[in-house]
Amino acid sequence: MDCKEALPLIHEYMDGGLERSATASLNDHLSTCPTCKMRLKQLERVEALVQSWPRVEASAGLTERIMSALPQVKQRSIWRQWVRNHPAISVAAVFVLVMTGSFMSMWNENSELMVKGKDLQSVVIQGNTVYVPVGKTVAGNIMVENGKLQVDGDIEGNIVVIQGSVNLASTAHISGQITQIDEAFSWLWFKMNGLASKIYQPK
Repeated sequence: MDCKEALPLIHEYMDGGLERSATASLNDHLSTCPTCKMRLKQLERVEALVQSWPRVEASAGLTERIMSALPQVKQRSIWRQWVRNHPAISVAAVFVLVMTGSFMSMWNENSELMVKGKDLQSVVIQGNTVYVPVGKTVAGNIMVENGKLQVDGDIEGNIVVIQGSVNLASTAHISGQITQIDEAFSWLWFKMNGLASKIYQPK
């Protein structure tokens, strides 16, 4: 099986409609093809991000308030008519453009090391490298941005590394998942997901 044949099977596999024999063939190909294996991981990551995105409904009258705040254009145009006929799509498009622009500028400008987590007592920082020494345990998730994470001890949670790398020693033990974000698109989804979780967190 080559990569051309594997691509549609990957999509069928993601949809859960792949037969057992085809799944076995696909697994054989993935074990020898790092490109297709990476493509499957990226698709699974995007699907997980989309599924974790909270579904919220706009408050009553939101569309009307946003449309009334837009400046009035004297000359009638096809574009204006389309916006009037599709207000929800127009508002969503403007929101996505503004958010994407601001997040992409943050992606390009941000180069400072940042470490986040509830339990950072056992963490050692040297330069742009964050160490979890042998015999030390971090209780909870840890996020490292713009740096390297060297794990020799234990982390009882998930690891997220943004624009950096993670290195696990043979003594390391991770109880959660490891997520590396090196692309602006993945970083954008990660930030928007975190922002939405904060906004719509039940009180």
